[in-house]
Amino acid sequence: MPYIEDGYMINSGNFNGMKNTDAYEKIVDYIAENKFGEKKINFRLRDWLISRQRYWGAPIPIVYCEHCGEIPVPEEQLPVLLPEDVQFTGKGESPIATSETFIHTTCPKCGGKATREIDTMDTFVCSSWYYFRYTDAKNEKEAFNYEKAKYWMAVDQYVGGVEHAILHLLYSRFFAKALYDFNISPVDEPFTNLLTQGMVLKDGAKMSKSKGNIVSPEEIIRDYGADTARLFILFAAPPERDLEWSDQGVEGCFRFLNRVWRLVDELAPKCSGRKEFNLSELTKEDKDIRRAIHQTVKKVTEDISQRFNFNTAISSVMELVNAMYQYKDIENPNYGIIAEGIEKMILVLAPFVPHITEELWQKMGHNNSVHEENWPNYDEKALELDEIEVVVQINGKLRGKIIVPVNADKDMLLSAAKNDNKVKPALEGKTIVKEIVVPGKLVNIVVK
Repeated sequence: MPYIEDGYMINSGNFNGMKNTDAYEKIVDYIAENKFGEKKINFRLRDWLISRQRYWGAPIPIVYCEHCGEIPVPEEQLPVLLPEDVQFTGKGESPIATSETFIHTTCPKCGGKATREIDTMDTFVCSSWYYFRYTDAKNEKEAFNYEKAKYWMAVDQYVGGVEHAILHLLYSRFFAKALYDFNISPVDEPFTNLLTQGMVLKDGAKMSKSKGNIVSPEEIIRDYGADTARLFILFAAPPERDLEWSDQGVEGCFRFLNRVWRLVDELAPKCSGRKEFNLSELTKEDKDIRRAIHQTVKKVTEDISQRFNFNTAISSVMELVNAMYQYKDIENPNYGIIAEGIEKMILVLAPFVPHITEELWQKMGHNNSVHEENWPNYDEKALELDEIEVVVQINGKLRGKIIVPVNADKDMLLSAAKNDNKVKPALEGKTIVKEIVVPGKLVNIVVK
């Protein structure tokens, strides 16, 4: 039986005793030096069939002449445009074959009668380089200007489905590198960062027309609105994970947007002309809700811009809405803070639910579009705590929690811990052996 694992070469002439993995390159070099063969890298890239019998796709710029054969369309006659007088017969043939005005032309070489190619290029040809066109979309003389591409490329962030993770990305890189080698493009890599998003599942299977398990967007929009559909898709799962479609989840997002609408509808009139407040006069409740407002802006900003965690960003806004509902019902709420909270809430929700936030922005007394506004800032000072919760342990076991000033020292923490209603009885009759204090976190009292 032959030995097929890694090992050392035997009966191999000059390569005897050499480790087989080290011998690979040596053998190839020996073959090349003695002209038995040559060193070559084979890429496992599928052969490309770029033609399709479809109407969509770029026309292939070739004409067929009885005398001259296959002739490329001259550059001055480009682009060749798709005809509009086509018939879709459903017989499996190219619809372009039904356009007499398109098919018949003249040979650019001899001027005789010729016919055009009726197949179109597969759409991957266009999708492999379209990002360059975006850098100079109105250029009628060339695909794109080199200097404009130099300014805009490479693409900062590519977001695509997992089904495109191989072929589309491979083709895009191939096109970009070819354009670079031809000195048409200033970059040899098209994308800087990649986010591969998950698929939408229904009943555990990929949602697709071929499987007949799709959910009609028209029905969702009719029953719940486009904003609800957008919010659910973004909220249901992190973007890189598969999303399981849930009718209950859609209804939950619809209820949330209704809560947001009722909150603004109720409070907007009360906020009119009362958008100012004095920081030095804020109560504990005022500071708490203002901290929640600015914590939300901070978290949504970071989740969107740094991590693409749209689901956790939306979740934090939901928590803020709950807090706003509780705050509005206290005695003498500060409507200046409520106005600040509502406006920041609308602004951070705007990318997710653009339609409802546009109307809510108008309800708050603004005449411009919410989508023309700058992204909201958060106040670092508003995030600061006056009081914190500290855990109290006895012999390492949790006995209570105390609320103390954020700058409480060791003596203050120990005093508050020993006088806590839950801790005090556990110390009676005990001898304190050791006191461990971690400022801002815990007090642990060792007794016997």
